[in-house]
Amino acid sequence: MDKETKTVYVLLTDTGSIFNKLIKWFTKAPYNHVSIVFDENLNEIYSFGRKYPRNPLIAGFIREDVYFGTYRYFYNTKCLLLKIDVTSKEFVHIRNVIQYFNNNKELYTYNWLGLVGVAFRYPIHSRNKYFCSQFVAEVFEKSGLDLWNLPSTLVTPNDFLIHPRFQLVYEGRLYDYHLLDHVMLSIPEAGFE
Repeated sequence: MDKETKTVYVLLTDTGSIFNKLIKWFTKAPYNHVSIVFDENLNEIYSFGRKYPRNPLIAGFIREDVYFGTYRYFYNTKCLLLKIDVTSKEFVHIRNVIQYFNNNKELYTYNWLGLVGVAFRYPIHSRNKYFCSQFVAEVFEKSGLDLWNLPSTLVTPNDFLIHPRFQLVYEGRLYDYHLLDHVMLSIPEAGFE
């Protein structure tokens, strides 16, 4: 039995963008984007989201960058950082699944139809298409963590928030998180879609 544990983080965010507000209006959830994170300094973050910060419609597998990616255009982004302890074997599996996505990122696009399925509680899985929470849930599932009794296509960011295995690390404004020790040189005041 593997007694050594590793920590994996999950970052939930609310940028306040028009697109985010639309989803929030429908879900009534405090956060509507989720990413998987490998360090508490938020240097290695993966999800399905905007490939280009100025365009929410061109989306797919991404490595998010807190300093130079989409978040810098939404300076008042609210976040919730959670952590989960996993075995070293599960951690290696998680890393391998992420590496596979990264090596094949050109194959993946955003599962827009799957979002409609979530709204109607009807799972819609399209080959090589994911939305953020579906992706993170599937990474955990493929790594041997059985966290939910539902398909990954029905897991929402709020399901991470309420799951008892995840522990709170931080909640507040993303750029107030004390471990973000880099200084942003130029952050626009106003966001955009």
